[in-house]
Amino acid sequence: MEPKVNYILVGLFMVFLGAAVLVGILWLGKTDYRGSYDRYEAYMKESVAGLSVNSTVKYRGVDVGRVKSITLNPNNPEEVLLTIEIMRGTPIKTDTMAVLETQGLTGLATINLTGGSRDAPSLQAQEGQTYPVIKTSPSLFFRLDQAVSRLLSEEGLAQLLVDLDTAAKGAAKVLDEDNRTMLKRTIKDLSDVAQTISAHKTQIEQSLNGAARSADNLVKLTASLNAEVPTLLAGINKSVAALGTATDELARTSKTVGAVVNEARPELQQFTRRTLSEAGLLVTELRQLTGTLTRVARELEREPSSLVFGPKPPSRGPGE
Repeated sequence: MEPKVNYILVGLFMVFLGAAVLVGILWLGKTDYRGSYDRYEAYMKESVAGLSVNSTVKYRGVDVGRVKSITLNPNNPEEVLLTIEIMRGTPIKTDTMAVLETQGLTGLATINLTGGSRDAPSLQAQEGQTYPVIKTSPSLFFRLDQAVSRLLSEEGLAQLLVDLDTAAKGAAKVLDEDNRTMLKRTIKDLSDVAQTISAHKTQIEQSLNGAARSADNLVKLTASLNAEVPTLLAGINKSVAALGTATDELARTSKTVGAVVNEARPELQQFTRRTLSEAGLLVTELRQLTGTLTRVARELEREPSSLVFGPKPPSRGPGE
């Protein structure tokens, strides 16, 4: 006999299994298995060619999310509405800017987030916004395209022609006959200077060689001075030390002399009071004796015989 199968249980199992699979699919579609993401919006006024769903979103070059959807702004068809998912915890600030960047020759585009100062507040959804809106900045190619478009427009070409005409007139004024004559003279003067330098090339080379030798001698002299300066400084230091020692000895000697003078001050005062007066009298008598001896010496020089015969009697006058 075949075993009986409970088809009701099998059916319930299949229903629960299908519901679990459906819930799992919905959960995976809402979140990412790699982590939690926050949704933001950005409005682009330029073409987003090369950008597709699931394109990379970078913050300062680091992958932080992906593009969730790309649609036209229903309120303004000149703008493209981008819905992006960014990894939770990424510092999206009120001054963060979204820029469209094209990668090399492949044409693939990414969204690069720049800015976001440390002190700026975090970006929050405003009233009437489903998600926070990140400000956008024109890409490099968009700015170049606008510049070229303005240049190639009728007004741009007219302005360019006017500028070229003005530049041509200015060049014509600069290069008038007088300026051309002065330019020719300047060129001729430069040629004369070059010829003079060429004619005195040998002397210039000799001067340069002499300057080089002088520089070498100066280097050698400097090296010699550097070698001798330490010895000279050592000698000066020794002299200064010896002078300091002599000064100390002189100071000690002065102190000793001062002490001796202080000790001998009573004897010196007694000598001054008694002996100096007597010495004065002795000096006076010596001066008188010296004067007498001087007169005697003069008499002897004039009449040496007076020492034996005595002085001559004075000559008699008339009638004596």
